[in-house]
Amino acid sequence: MPPANLNRRFVLLLPLALAACGGNDEVAFNALRYNDLPPIQLNVASVKIEQRFVPSGVPPDVSNQDPSPPVEALKAMAGDRLQAFGTANQAVFAILDATLTREGNVILGSMAVSLTILSDTGTQLGFAEARVQSRHTGQLDHLRRVLYDLTKSMMIDMNIEFEYQIRHNLRSWLTNTVAPDTPVEQAPLSQSPGQPQSGQPQSGQPQSDQPVQPYQPPQNYPPAPAYPSSTPAYPPSQAYPTAPPDQAQPYQQPRYQPPSADQPYPPTQSPQ
Repeated sequence: MPPANLNRRFVLLLPLALAACGGNDEVAFNALRYNDLPPIQLNVASVKIEQRFVPSGVPPDVSNQDPSPPVEALKAMAGDRLQAFGTANQAVFAILDATLTREGNVILGSMAVSLTILSDTGTQLGFAEARVQSRHTGQLDHLRRVLYDLTKSMMIDMNIEFEYQIRHNLRSWLTNTVAPDTPVEQAPLSQSPGQPQSGQPQSGQPQSDQPVQPYQPPQNYPPAPAYPSSTPAYPPSQAYPTAPPDQAQPYQQPRYQPPSADQPYPPTQSPQ
């Protein structure tokens, strides 16, 4: 075969050979979606998504090299999770920040979103905001893979933080709030808050046919005070009679005894 034909064939097959060699580095990246997470149902008539941040697209910004740019991932989160279950008012989801920048071997990422509840007349009725940040330090031989993994990691944090801020600041606008506390009649005996008192039947258990005894306080009265001894404090001649009044002898005045002849009359007595 002439050398000219070999050179022509080599030139034609070179792009195919290079594409085959480079194809080993290309990886199919799945779009980041969040419809497998529990939906956030809002008591509004509609949900609006607004992009208030636009990446610059020039260094140090590298978000345009991300297989799943942060802006698109945040839009997917809002579209998959926010649902309108009301008849009035509007919820506005806004993308405030979706940055990926490169500084040498360091990739910095930051995201910020907000959710505003507006009345039909445009009055703000509620507001919540969520922010997350992350960074990657190391070799960047596969930049697209690093950017994709960093965005995926930040979106996991954003889903958690976003739902927390909504339940904390816009709880009254949710139709699927967290499960209520366990009722008292269904709470286990080991539960400290709202624990039923002993003797009270729980739900689903048969009640006893015996009537419930009324509550009686414990008979722990203080000891009786020590009274003085029955021995009278006065001499026996001056002690009060021990017989009851109905059995006591009637009082008899002693008869007058005149003094003897050699004893003068007392000053208070005179002969009769």
